[in-house]
Formats: sequence, C-alpha cells, structure tokens
Amino acid sequence: MESQLQQIREEGLTEIAAASSLAALDSVRVKMLGRAGSISLLSQSMKDVAKENRPRFGKLLNELREEVTSSLEKRVAALNAETDQVLLSSLDFTLPGTCPELGAVHPLTRLLNRAVEVFRRMGFVLAEGPDIETEWHCFDALNTPADHPARNEQDTFYLPDGRLLRTHTSTIQTRVMESQIPPIRVIGPGAAYRRDEVDATHLAQFNQLEGLYVAPDVTLADLKGTVSFFFCELFGSGTELRFRPHFFPFTEPSYEIDIRTQALGNRWMELAGCGMVDPAVFEAVSARRGDRAYDPELISGFAFGFGLDRLAMNLTSIPDIRMLVENDMRFLSQFR
Repeated sequence: MESQLQQIREEGLTEIAAASSLAALDSVRVKMLGRAGSISLLSQSMKDVAKENRPRFGKLLNELREEVTSSLEKRVAALNAETDQVLLSSLDFTLPGTCPELGAVHPLTRLLNRAVEVFRRMGFVLAEGPDIETEWHCFDALNTPADHPARNEQDTFYLPDGRLLRTHTSTIQTRVMESQIPPIRVIGPGAAYRRDEVDATHLAQFNQLEGLYVAPDVTLADLKGTVSFFFCELFGSGTELRFRPHFFPFTEPSYEIDIRTQALGNRWMELAGCGMVDPAVFEAVSARRGDRAYDPELISGFAFGFGLDRLAMNLTSIPDIRMLVENDMRFLSQFR
C-alpha cells in the first residue's frame, strides 16, 4: 500500500503541474479526490489493512490528500494569475476612458424634499400610512356619504376582501387622529390610486401631500397663513393666492386654492384644496377611539392637500404627466 501511495502522489503532482487550464485541473481533481478517485478508493481499502498498520497508513493517506489539495489550490491561483496577465497585456491604456453617467434627483423627489423642508420649519412632522386601506379610514371617517361617486367601483380600486387602494392620503390623517391625541401637526405624502383614464394630465397612480393641524382654537386664519407661507416659499415672494369656496365632505368651510405667479406664466391656476375639519370627522374618530379626545366643542383643526405630480409639472414646464413615470433617460437627464 505504501508503494501505491507513492505512485499516486507522483502521478498526481505531475498531472497538476502539467494542467494548462482550469478545466484540465478540475479533471485531475476529480480523478484523484472524486468519489471514484484514486485517493478515495485507497481510503475505502483501509479496511483490508492489518489493524496494527492502519494508523501509519491512515496518516500517510491524510498527508497525501492534504498535499494534493494544496497543490491544486496553488495551481488554480497560478492559472488565474496567468489569465489576468494575458488580459492586462491586451489593454490599451492610451484609449480615452468612459466616464460614468451621473444620476439626478427626480423632479417629484426634489419637490417633495422641498415641501417637507418648508413644512418642518412650521412645526409639521412626517406621518405615513398603508397604501391598502379600509373603507372606514378612506371614506366613513371622512364623512363621505354612502352614495358618494368616489365609493363607486368605477372610481376606486377595490380588493376581493373589501379593502381598497387609498384614493387620497387623507387616510393618513385619520390614522394619526386614531392613535394620537391633540395637538397634532402632520403632513402625509404618499401614493394615491384612482380609476382614471391615463392621459397627459391623469395617471391611475399619483402622488399627494396632505396636511392636518388639530388643537384648541385653530382658526381659518391659521389655515390661510400656513398655506400662503408654504406656496410663497415654494414659488417666491411675488406669489398671489386666492381662496374660492368649494365643497369637500370632510371640511366645512372648504376652499379651492388658486395661485398666480411668474413661475406659472402669471395666470391663475388651481393647485390645492383645503378647509376646516368637519365636526362629523372628529365625532367619527372619537367614536372609534372610545373617548372624547377629539370633542369638536373643545378642539378644531384644518386640513389641506395637493397633487405633487401636477405641481411638479407646473414648476418644471413638463407637458405630459406620463413623462414622470416612463423612466426615459433623455427626459430625466434634464434635471441634473
């Protein structure tokens, strides 16, 4: 057996040294260390060796296995180094390099970051909520009648279990009131979903930013001061705002906000909706909570909301809202 070990060692080391590729080297490995390899077969024949000789031959067999394994690893490293050298020798270092293409912040993200920065200066904090909502958070808590068009399946994405994709980020406001007591001052940016026909000004998924301030003695003057400051910070000190009476189920009184500024071509444009929180919303939240933390006799509040996509379009003169989601590098590269 000792002579077999020596023969296998010499033949194996010779073949390893002669292997000129990784494939050839792997063949040698399988031939020697594989299940049917010479060293493996020799290990299986140890049962036929006399008991008193097994320790010595076992030691010799282990040493052979370790030597072969070490030789294989060294030869792999040598072959890899040779391959790298060949590749490096073919490189022409006088050729001009290829500069990496720099990315840019998406116009929607840029607008959101700026909006969050302004609202944080006024004491608002970020709040989040799920995209998949219950009908109570999306409609019932916001004083939306059962026959309101927004509840129709032609306008809202309903799931088989009765839940739905939120149609506005006002659901974040209801969840904040459900879990926190006044005073609260939050903004909730996020995606909203509606069954709109996709065209130059509509998407089935779009982005909103809504805000809520609830505390004792909050007035309409607080609402007007807040949104006026925000839009003037966003568009410049020469910005004009007007508040037109409107109707929303969850605010009373309610207003549409129009804006006129040089950045928007000096014409009036509808940008947002707002209003004082309807007492019915506070009553619904109080019933859900099981306390009177939102007693409309003791607290008041205002809410506002606007679409980030359309605002980004106006700020950057984008003619088609679909450009914001098509990931066309020719379009996105303009915002570096």
